[in-house]
Amino acid sequence: MRILFCGVGAIGSSAAVLCRNLEAQLAFIDFDRVESKNLLAQAYVKPSVGKNKAEALKLQLLNLHGVKAESFGVRLTRDNVEALCGGGDLLVDCFDNRDSRLLLSEYARKAGKPLVHGAVSADGTFGLVRWDERFTPDAEDTAGQATCEGGAHLPLLGLLAATLARAVQDFVKHGVKRDALVNLTAVIPTMGA
Repeated sequence: MRILFCGVGAIGSSAAVLCRNLEAQLAFIDFDRVESKNLLAQAYVKPSVGKNKAEALKLQLLNLHGVKAESFGVRLTRDNVEALCGGGDLLVDCFDNRDSRLLLSEYARKAGKPLVHGAVSADGTFGLVRWDERFTPDAEDTAGQATCEGGAHLPLLGLLAATLARAVQDFVKHGVKRDALVNLTAVIPTMGA
């Protein structure tokens, strides 16, 4: 199985690291570069600063855990979504904006690919793990609104990333699609067995 993480910022980088033991090929898509401020909430180390996030995560998994992965340091667009996602058996949406989520969802539905979303509310009070057939992305309050900067909401992001990784694991191992609502007092299964 080939699992494609789309967006490897706070949620995606941490969830991907937690999926390192699956019998699957991991691949990462992200055009962004690691900045010093990312080290507070994302699964990157200091030597990664300045590198493309997808490539940095690939190198870290290899160097720290001996796990080989693929990386694509580009922005997902209508022009490249099929080429990048076509070989994926499972798509994992960890984007931080509505337009990218909609593009990925549209592609997954057209191609018949399973897609799970990991998302955090802008105010950091809750997160969702939801399979595409039951997910509708909200628009940002303001375009490009940061939700995971400077280590804000770190405990929630860690819990959300772990819940997303478990949803991926359950799908890979058992074919089960589990949704969850995550907040700092509970992880509540909302769908699936």
